[in-house]
Amino acid sequence: MIENYEEFTESQLKILNRYVTHTTSNVFALRNLPEVIKGALFSRYSRSILGLRALLLKEFIMNEETAFANIAGHSIEETEESHDIEDQNVAIRKAQNFYDRILDGYGDDSIGELGGAHLALENISMLAAKAIEDCRIGGSPLEKSTRYIYFDQKFQGEYLFYREPVLMTSAYRDLYLTTCNSLFETYSKLISPLTEVIEKNFPRDPAIANAAYAAALRAKVLDCLRGLLPASALTNMGVYGNGRFFESLIQKLNCSNLAELTDIGKKSYQELSKVLPSFIRRAEVSHKHQKTFALFSERVEAELKTMASQHDVFLDKMETAGVKLISYNPDSPYLVAAALLFRHTDVGLLELQEYCRNLSEEELSRILEAASQFRENRRHKSPRALEHATFTFEMLTDFGIYRDLQRHRMMTQEKQLLTCNFGYYVPEEIRGTSMESEYVSAMEQAKNAFDVIVKELPEEAQYVVPMGCNIHWYLHGNLRTLQWLCELRSSPAGHPGYRYVAQEIAKQVSEHLPQFERFFKFVDFDGYVLGRLGQEIRTDQKKQQYERT
Repeated sequence: MIENYEEFTESQLKILNRYVTHTTSNVFALRNLPEVIKGALFSRYSRSILGLRALLLKEFIMNEETAFANIAGHSIEETEESHDIEDQNVAIRKAQNFYDRILDGYGDDSIGELGGAHLALENISMLAAKAIEDCRIGGSPLEKSTRYIYFDQKFQGEYLFYREPVLMTSAYRDLYLTTCNSLFETYSKLISPLTEVIEKNFPRDPAIANAAYAAALRAKVLDCLRGLLPASALTNMGVYGNGRFFESLIQKLNCSNLAELTDIGKKSYQELSKVLPSFIRRAEVSHKHQKTFALFSERVEAELKTMASQHDVFLDKMETAGVKLISYNPDSPYLVAAALLFRHTDVGLLELQEYCRNLSEEELSRILEAASQFRENRRHKSPRALEHATFTFEMLTDFGIYRDLQRHRMMTQEKQLLTCNFGYYVPEEIRGTSMESEYVSAMEQAKNAFDVIVKELPEEAQYVVPMGCNIHWYLHGNLRTLQWLCELRSSPAGHPGYRYVAQEIAKQVSEHLPQFERFFKFVDFDGYVLGRLGQEIRTDQKKQQYERT
């Protein structure tokens, strides 16, 4: 193998050493370069005879038009001096035409995937967090956890929930504030007594470390009480994404009817323009692409809303909480078996499908078993052939369950507006105790407030909906995706709510297509009281090991 056919002088190697992890190997990574330079560099790379290091030197580092030294934050001569952030921003804007010219010259949206950024979003509502996570491809979000963090903190004497501007200037202001405060007060009030009840019913085994037990106990308590948190509860998010993802995200946020989302879109554009300007420029509110996208979105939403209003009265509604498999292809086992054989033959896929359709059940099982029998744990991902089987599930679960499972980005999922119309979840640990009446009272108060607000402000009314209220949503995914979801989300450490959904999905797929049961071999169908305990014990053991070393 040719490691490197390009030669550099000693001074060039000295410069390159700052920006690449290896100056001679044919495999290396970039470092110490802003996203605008990395993205443009890779764009140019696809149409150049030069290697990446030579291209970086010739067309970027030595090119005055790129303002490379100012943007990179240090001089070419390998000095340690750093430039002011504002100077760097000025340099990026000054060189903007150069970078835009490169990116526009290729006419391919995928170029926007060549640069990425980390965006922090703090003190946004849980409702907003879900809208952001709904943009799936190209982004990796991480949200503040409701099972490790207490949400009963106050700032300047007030609970931390979003004061929605439309509601705060409406006749519903006092109702909104009173309801959200009541939900937080109940949440805060029940932490101590529920902790005592669970601790009494499931005392610590002396063999288990105090830290591991305390962490598992806290997770159990907060898992039970999170249903009281309204969608307005403030959370923090970290999002890593490529330029294409952020452009799409901002465009969608700009089109929202909710003031919070448009504000987040505006601020995200402002901040990302400082690091990914060339990749998100089409999301600026006055840009022609943003305008046409907004018009498209508005027209589609208006037309579909009209159509729905004309047909909704004739439809029955799913009113019982649960999980229901509503669509699948009975021929899926043949399609999966054919796809498994495909890459190992020179036969067409259609012919293989017909061949597998005529196999005996025993022969078909042998093919499917070949793809499953050697898996030793859930991280051994099955072949892509499993993606030829797709399933659609209709869900009526609490918003908290949706909040957890929505993050599986390879699935297609969509929810209806948050509502209090389909009941709510009361944790088993609270039922039959003195805490139940307080929990139920707070949830009923939220429903009454929602019923009043929703008549005039249906979208803004979502902010008062507690996480424990049931909502309609659907989940569509292929067998490979469902395998990962079910095996991961049924693990003992998971929340009981989504563990149930994961178990039900696996059960129903296996019931309708028994040939696929083998692909759910690591789904955990057991129940656990302190489900987080095993994971916390392992975490504590690792911590002690690190401390010893």
